[in-house]
Amino acid sequence: MKDIVLASASPRRLELLKQIGITFRVIPSDIEEKVDDCLPAGIVAENLAFEKAVSVAKQIKSDTLVIGADTIVVKDRILGKPQSEENAFEMLKSLSGSWHEVITGVTVVDCLTMEYRRQHEITRVKMRELSESTINAYVGTGEPVDKAGAYGIQGIGAVLVERIEGCYFNVVGLPLTRLVGMLEDYNVKVL
Repeated sequence: MKDIVLASASPRRLELLKQIGITFRVIPSDIEEKVDDCLPAGIVAENLAFEKAVSVAKQIKSDTLVIGADTIVVKDRILGKPQSEENAFEMLKSLSGSWHEVITGVTVVDCLTMEYRRQHEITRVKMRELSESTINAYVGTGEPVDKAGAYGIQGIGAVLVERIEGCYFNVVGLPLTRLVGMLEDYNVKVL
């Protein structure tokens, strides 16, 4: 079986890969994440995942697959990771009581051939109506700091979400069914 590398230090992505029994090692990408607002959001997420995967794949000269992923939140515009508590508050206030999209781009690169697959997954998320005190309390937990859209559905942020349409794991940061299909293209079987 091919070696697998995850081009991410995200604890959530590590846990998801472990959950489905994939043996892998981690080599985080150090690319600067630049968002081109002129492109459709799905392409933005795919481009970021592709850049991460390729930057790591170029360092490896063995029979290895590199997985790159990037998750963005979209509500009228792309919401990245908050730069401050105030920024997190404003993001959550804009999401309150409405639907938004969580989009994860995924790329798998074969290091020997540099052949790749890239796709994205979209999940719709409805945030419940949030009071300012609820938003402040959540921001005070510190959880929003490193999360696109300023919340994490896998943590205490779960209580902010009213419903989802689509892949839950995508909202966490890695659409597992889509990824498994991409790995099968390289004869990597999970089951």
